[in-house]
Amino acid sequence: MRQNKYTLLPYILKYKWHYAIGVFVLMMVDLANLYIPQFIGEIIDGITSGILDIRGVEWVILKIFIAGIIIMIGRFGWRYFIIGASRGIEYRLRDDMFSHMETLSARYYNSHKTGDLMAYFTNDLQAVRMGTGMAVITTFDAVIMTIMVLVKMIVYVDFKLTMFAFVPLIFIAVGCYFYGMESKKRQVKRQDAFSFLSDKVQESIAGIRVVKAFVQEDEDFKAFEKACENSREKNLDVVKLRAFFGPALDAVIGISVIVTLIAGGKMVLDGQVSIGQFVAFNSYIDMLVWPMIAAGDCINTFSQAVAAWGRIKTIFEEKPDIVDMVPENPDLGISGDIKLDHLTFTYPDGTKPVLRDVNIHVKKGEMLGILGRTGSGKSSLADLLLRVYDCKKGMILLDGKPITDYPLSVLHRDISYVPQENFLFSDTLEENIAFGLEDRISDNPVISDEVKQAAKNACIHDNIMGFPDEYKTMVGERGVTLSGGQKQRSSIARALLKDSPVLILDDSLSAVDTDTEEKILENLVEIRKGKTTIVIAHRISTLQKADNVAVLLDGVIAEYGTPDELLKLGGFYSDISHKQQLENELG
Repeated sequence: MRQNKYTLLPYILKYKWHYAIGVFVLMMVDLANLYIPQFIGEIIDGITSGILDIRGVEWVILKIFIAGIIIMIGRFGWRYFIIGASRGIEYRLRDDMFSHMETLSARYYNSHKTGDLMAYFTNDLQAVRMGTGMAVITTFDAVIMTIMVLVKMIVYVDFKLTMFAFVPLIFIAVGCYFYGMESKKRQVKRQDAFSFLSDKVQESIAGIRVVKAFVQEDEDFKAFEKACENSREKNLDVVKLRAFFGPALDAVIGISVIVTLIAGGKMVLDGQVSIGQFVAFNSYIDMLVWPMIAAGDCINTFSQAVAAWGRIKTIFEEKPDIVDMVPENPDLGISGDIKLDHLTFTYPDGTKPVLRDVNIHVKKGEMLGILGRTGSGKSSLADLLLRVYDCKKGMILLDGKPITDYPLSVLHRDISYVPQENFLFSDTLEENIAFGLEDRISDNPVISDEVKQAAKNACIHDNIMGFPDEYKTMVGERGVTLSGGQKQRSSIARALLKDSPVLILDDSLSAVDTDTEEKILENLVEIRKGKTTIVIAHRISTLQKADNVAVLLDGVIAEYGTPDELLKLGGFYSDISHKQQLENELG
């Protein structure tokens, strides 16, 4: 849904008829409630005056019963329409939030913690739902009920007595105003504390192995305890304010009841109102108690909702750094010719270029190897090819066209990427490998055979068949049940199954032994014929099958050529080759 200046109005308007019907039904319920005290008063006056016989009493009781049926059906109705609307708003808002977050760039996630983002989808969304559901009900109910009751008290009983009883209640409106302002401030702090606590829990669970390895359980618990205490204090601040406001309401209502008893009792004795009217009047006073209490609840709920929406709104206000420069065109495709033309790049928050004047031409079907020390710019180069970050136009050409001339969807479709940090979902191995496909395993059984072939090419098939559940094995969160090498090979199988024109392996063979590495590379050469492959590595053995190797040192191409040419050159590539060869012999 397109945001209109980042307000909830578009979501609410989508359910305008739900709210309209719900409020109308709510009015009918309140109107039915309004007649019950009057009917009771009529029975009392009729019996005391002797003008109402048993049939008359039965008729009034029948009217009370009919009013009760209307109330019962009506309460279901307004719950269905208004609460249903708030649930619909929550659903659409969550969907739009997630969709928008998927468009945000790496910079956003680098600067925001996972626990804080999760709080948006849980605590904050729940507060918005309450603000568009129960708070709407209580607000309309309080206003409608108050007006109806006051009119009924004036018309059916007495205007002067009504004013005596209602004047003390006016002070509640003033108190509600100040209560609302203070409540909003405390709600913001409460929700920030909840976000911090959520992030702490998520971080501790994700890093539990490191915590245990360094025997930091006690320190981690102390940090968690501190976050809990902070959240408790902020919640108590909200509770304390509400605890003060509730008794204050009761005190004002009590004063109103006392005034009613004194003034109303005198009017009964003077014959200005009947006993039945006085009983009904006291029932109406009781009915005014709910709107007064509801006023406090409304303000508290709306304060939470406003504070929560303020936090959620920051997500929608965040703009992606990387956007399409051209319209969507699914017919457009990449064949695999890549040219880096004087590529220079500095990160948005950096001051020093990580890549400087890089010139490389990878023809379609070639395999390019990239070697370099840690921090030399290898992964930055991969990020630029995937448009995780943008460089100046014309510095990266795909099939002779600037990379920005391709929609992001085309780049993501036609470039497969295996990152350094392999990520597996908490699902079966089969589903993890098939993740990049449009069809799911359950929808297309043929994919299962393709998954197995991709696993064989990545040399993970035999390991998988050794598991009790084979390809149905659940790998646990982030693939925690697999070894580093198994996770890497599973990620490679996922990329191979996608079979894109361009494949980038970012140090994706570092956790496998040399024999397995050799087999995987041989398979790559065979199955990637006619397709472009870029292999980033620290080990020379990983680059032996490459057509050309670029040596990156401090963001600059220091050496470039075939593996044999670089060995003869006697530079960085040759030195690393000799050192690693010696390590293998000594090992």
